[in-house]
Amino acid sequence: MSRFIVSLLGAAIVAALPLSSHAAPASNAVIGAYYPGGSAERYPVASIPADTLTHLFYAFARIEDGRCVVDAAAPEHFKALAELKRAHPQLHSMISIGGWNAGGFSDAALTPESRERFVRSCVAMFFEQHRGSFDGVDIDWEFPVSGGPLEITDRPEDRHNMTLLVQEFRRQLDALDGGKGPHRLLTAALPAGRVQTDGPYDPALSYELKALGAQLDFINLMSYDMGTGFSKVSTFNAPLREVPQDPLAKEQRRWNNVEGAVQFYRDHGVPADKLVLGVPFYGRGFNVTGESADGLYQPYSAPFDAGDWRRIKAEFLGKPGWQRHWHPVAQTPWLYNPAQKVFISYEDPQSIGIRADFAKEQKLRGVLTWELTGDDDQASLLNAMVAPFR
Repeated sequence: MSRFIVSLLGAAIVAALPLSSHAAPASNAVIGAYYPGGSAERYPVASIPADTLTHLFYAFARIEDGRCVVDAAAPEHFKALAELKRAHPQLHSMISIGGWNAGGFSDAALTPESRERFVRSCVAMFFEQHRGSFDGVDIDWEFPVSGGPLEITDRPEDRHNMTLLVQEFRRQLDALDGGKGPHRLLTAALPAGRVQTDGPYDPALSYELKALGAQLDFINLMSYDMGTGFSKVSTFNAPLREVPQDPLAKEQRRWNNVEGAVQFYRDHGVPADKLVLGVPFYGRGFNVTGESADGLYQPYSAPFDAGDWRRIKAEFLGKPGWQRHWHPVAQTPWLYNPAQKVFISYEDPQSIGIRADFAKEQKLRGVLTWELTGDDDQASLLNAMVAPFR
């Protein structure tokens, strides 16, 4: 997920966003959001809508020499997060380890000794050195075995080693405070997109999904990134359902949508109440080369940096030359500029609300977003995401 941070930080610098006035749900539903630490200057920790969220995922810690490390500014963010939690004790804060460009997982998870040392370093940093800042750990290994950045080491044994790494985190988290402390949460962000760096991609070949569904408190399903720079045509980032006209191969297209991704995980043994549905607060763009009235499913020369919802709303939506379209099956909008031949897939309050309704109807654990700072000043997307769970 960290592949988006650079483009988001390039968005217009804004003042701290207002807190949402909506209370968090009374049930055990997860209303989660990732928060990039690199955004703290323009979106301070104190501005996080802690009354609306139930879970906040601080992104990211990294791995160096088999140990957890963070950026120099992170300790100050952690202090601010501890203060936020004291004022809002119902908020669960998680340290997310990894991200799209994060290497080191394959080596850290390789042996019992390397797993023990890696996890011990993470536990010491986040639950001893920065005690009071975090309630758990979120593992964002993108991806074991294949599909991640080509320069990052991966191995066939990563699939099982991911499960063993989760078990080691569980063991050490449970041993904190002499085994008498509060339950520390353990989650993971797992993928849905069926086209990655190596081409066609199957999450079940990277992860032992049934085992992870049993051992993790819940799974953050990255039900976005289904149309990226790895796609062959301009397409949707997070279509709700399979679109028959999508030229993606049928065996991939079946699962390369929100509904299909949820069904895939359930078919592989993950209970519905262990799945938290991810929705994107950012868009995906393409510089198309085909001749089309609406720009959809066209060849393209390069990706177009659409940015987040804040930028899309301010610079493209409703502006001269940009045409808004809506797809009745994908249940998502897109923009097309015929003169510039630029296609932008994005989500708005309507489509986010539809996905949140879907999560509630399917009895999933809840909803979350990558990522919080991409919303507008009115928290339009977050409010739409939360609405079915109030």
